[in-house]
Amino acid sequence: MRRLFSALLILVLVVGWIGPVLTVALYRFAPPPITFLMVQRVVEGRGFSRTWMPLEDISPAVVRAVIAAEDARFCRHMGFDLEAIEKAIEYNARGKKVRGGSTISQQTAKNVFLWPRRDWVRKGLETYFTVLIELGWGKRRIMEVYLNSIEWGPGVYGAEAAARKNFGVSAKDLTPAQAARLAAIVPKPLSWRAAKPGPYVQRRSGAINRNARAVRREGLTDCVL
Repeated sequence: MRRLFSALLILVLVVGWIGPVLTVALYRFAPPPITFLMVQRVVEGRGFSRTWMPLEDISPAVVRAVIAAEDARFCRHMGFDLEAIEKAIEYNARGKKVRGGSTISQQTAKNVFLWPRRDWVRKGLETYFTVLIELGWGKRRIMEVYLNSIEWGPGVYGAEAAARKNFGVSAKDLTPAQAARLAAIVPKPLSWRAAKPGPYVQRRSGAINRNARAVRREGLTDCVL
């Protein structure tokens, strides 16, 4: 019985603690392969399109746009934006729609390592992986993995595939306006369109474009660019 308990304890340590550490260490250098969400979308019949691009081959306009849209304090926090979390809690307490407070680091941890469905187990693991990638990867690598892994349309993943699909150009050639459109559809990539945006996405992308200029002026991308 004692041996069985010891074996189970070792297994839990390997799978629950050492395994994630080793995986994060591997992905510090190697592109993460297919994710849980990608598998789910393939099963749903949505196809698969993804081309990994180094960060230096992605337009800086994309970095500024996603920071403006998703996480303005990306270079200022260590994975968790407590101010944004507090605002989200206050908003959700009195509002009709749920507002998230996830950072780009948290989104990266979720997209690369975990399953799409929301539950407390996944949230706890997301926190763990967020700490690991902040310590093990640094901001540039987190942004690189994020821009190559997020969903940008049915079966479309990463900035290069999204740029080709929507605008017929490489990610390195995206203009600020095009980058803002892509950033605008991140919350709902299966229903919003960057190439032919509706009125809401047009307004949203316009605001992101303006905010991206402020992000550049204020040096809010200095940890990445």
